[in-house]
Amino acid sequence: MRIAVESKIPFIKGLFESAGHEVVYLAPEDFNNASVRDKDALVVRTRTICNAALLDGTSVKKIATATIGLDHIDLTYCAANGIEVYNAPGCNAPAVAQYVLAGIAATGIKTGATIGIVGVGNVGSIVNRWARYNGYKTLLCDPPLGLPTSMEEIAQKADIITFHTPLDESTYHMANEQFFASLKLRPLIINAARGAIVDSEALIKALKMGQVSGAIIDCWEGEPCISRELLDMATIATPHIAGYSLEGKRRATAMAVKAIDPNITLATDSVTEYALLEDICRNYDPMADTAVLKATPETFEAQRNNYNYRPEP
Repeated sequence: MRIAVESKIPFIKGLFESAGHEVVYLAPEDFNNASVRDKDALVVRTRTICNAALLDGTSVKKIATATIGLDHIDLTYCAANGIEVYNAPGCNAPAVAQYVLAGIAATGIKTGATIGIVGVGNVGSIVNRWARYNGYKTLLCDPPLGLPTSMEEIAQKADIITFHTPLDESTYHMANEQFFASLKLRPLIINAARGAIVDSEALIKALKMGQVSGAIIDCWEGEPCISRELLDMATIATPHIAGYSLEGKRRATAMAVKAIDPNITLATDSVTEYALLEDICRNYDPMADTAVLKATPETFEAQRNNYNYRPEP
């Protein structure tokens, strides 16, 4: 099998070769129609846009993304052209939960506060479990899963609101000007999901008007060309690295590789069932990443690509 692999994916070099596959490693910007024309499979991340422009007339029949999200892949095109698509659901869920709770702790918000969790899938369920274990109260909003809390109730009762939904038509700008105007307790807003879930301009206005007390932003609209105004106003600001743990990256690579060749196995680590806040914070200080991004926002992409993966709790 001829496979093109995004060169920034960790732990992957040598795995396909050991099974006799022909592999080429490409930077995200080097994925183009010519470079993948004779490839049977692609292994990518979010910066590689897999659409007709990339795939028309190629031999590609499998795409595996070493990420949870799929919004960089044209699923309709792939389905119509017989291309199988695989992602890595839950791979970095513990790392994102670590980011969220370490961020909350860094703002000084004490346990006992109420966290509104919007989206209670792989990530949100761990945030909920670890938060409750450490003494936070939680409100769970996920209508597709039958969880009863409404966005209106979260707007009224939450001291912290954290988003963990996919990005689609139903979640695009779900945190908008109308939502921020409905908030009662001036909550902390956290976006470690997808940038466009939160309307950046509406959040800037909410911060200026005091409708929210602060913002923790890891996922931005328009990455890597992010809003400098929102960057300056954010309490914690990081370059889309919430899920960047050693264990999470290894899980993602293992899932992507196995999707392309089920006979290849990469050992991975289990998820901590219950993590103490002190252990969560011991392995990660979001203020250090914030200082770097605020000082040099023009290097957003380099910071992300060269990030020193942290251990999970």
